[in-house]
Amino acid sequence: MYRFAMTEWKIEISGEASREDEIALRDALLEFNFEATGYRDGRSLSCFLYEDQLVAGIDGFTWGGYARIEFLWVAETYRGEGLGSRLLAAAENEARARGCLTVILDSHSFQAPNMYLTRGYVAVGTIKNAPKGYTQTIFQKAL
Repeated sequence: MYRFAMTEWKIEISGEASREDEIALRDALLEFNFEATGYRDGRSLSCFLYEDQLVAGIDGFTWGGYARIEFLWVAETYRGEGLGSRLLAAAENEARARGCLTVILDSHSFQAPNMYLTRGYVAVGTIKNAPKGYTQTIFQKAL
């Protein structure tokens, strides 16, 4: 069996990826993570609210005793009414029920970083110019 030398690989960055390639890459990384840690308990942590169309949602996962919130969004007409906090609280409660000890998430400076601070999250890192002119803060909350 022929094996390519590293110098033979053509590295070409694309502006888009096929769903098939994304799944293959994700599955390969997850399998590596499972083998390295022994944790095979990853599960989705999601809720989507509709009123003719999506008006709010939260999406993330639990795995190996922690929860990760990747997306939390509320339509503009519903903001400021506590819906985001309720979604976050529901995800935290479910994470606790699954035995998670901590939740991590991030927020850009133009999103809702103060909401996380008022809900007991602690800023554990800040990235400048992500995107340019803004910051991205990583938050963590012990459950």
